[in-house]
Amino acid sequence: MTQDDTIGTQGPHRAGFVALIGEPNAGKSTLINKMVGAKVSIVTHKVQTTRTRIRGIAMHGASQIVFVDTPGIFRPRRRLDRSMVAAAWGGAADADVIVLLIEANRGLTEGAKAIIAGLRDRFPSGGQVALAINKIDKVKAEALLSLAEEANIAFPFTNTFMISAERGHGVERLKSWLADIVPAGHWFYPEDQLADLPMRMIAAEMTREKLTLRLHEELPYQLTVETENWEDQPDGSAKINQIIYVARDGHKGIVLGNKGETIKSIGTAARAEISAFLERTVHLFLEVKVRPNWLEEPERYSEMGLDFKDGNLPK
Repeated sequence: MTQDDTIGTQGPHRAGFVALIGEPNAGKSTLINKMVGAKVSIVTHKVQTTRTRIRGIAMHGASQIVFVDTPGIFRPRRRLDRSMVAAAWGGAADADVIVLLIEANRGLTEGAKAIIAGLRDRFPSGGQVALAINKIDKVKAEALLSLAEEANIAFPFTNTFMISAERGHGVERLKSWLADIVPAGHWFYPEDQLADLPMRMIAAEMTREKLTLRLHEELPYQLTVETENWEDQPDGSAKINQIIYVARDGHKGIVLGNKGETIKSIGTAARAEISAFLERTVHLFLEVKVRPNWLEEPERYSEMGLDFKDGNLPK
């Protein structure tokens, strides 16, 4: 079978882009990782951690589902916030199917209602927009039914799913439905590809996750990680140099820790995860640099897959 064939052993090929949207920390990254079957998107308990539209690629039968894990949609305050929200709505506009993720235990918050209002404005005829109520294990069945009814009154969702992204409940049903509804056509990627982000960006995201997990109480959002250099070695290993940009000298001290212990621990954890993902030995070298105005530098946004100009949009 060639890549251009639209007929596979399990029937006609289908392929499409699915945008997961929702408030920060609604479980979008957890869901995309569960769907793909591998960790391709950063997961922490801190909100607003997803910055780039990471495309995770899942196969189901003869269908290829390309997930766009958008940044959480929230009320933006800074240029970076505005760029992230613009990226989220851009991902939704470009997708074949949209899945709005809301948390069962939080219900229709003001943030969720604002997103639904945005859906009404952008997709007045409804379109292929599904609702996924996440974390269903945290509430009773009566509350779930009431929440589903309230949400469907607010917007004409094509379908509603009750899931637990973390535990996997209901995820297969959602995946099957998406596989059936994406358009018929050629696959966009090889069958064994998991994501379309450059490996250098995925590696940077993995290191940023370790920073967030280790320093979530101490460190503000004003940091980013970039893979400055990547060299494949003759023995099959990879030498990776990354820079952690922070906004203040005090932040640099937090990242380094006493006698460099914190950065050493973060580097060890990041190296292990990158190595496991690549399935080869990784030599990771981290450097911390202070750049007070990195949030106003276009090249930093390009590294994150965001559009600097989107930060100029009205607040």
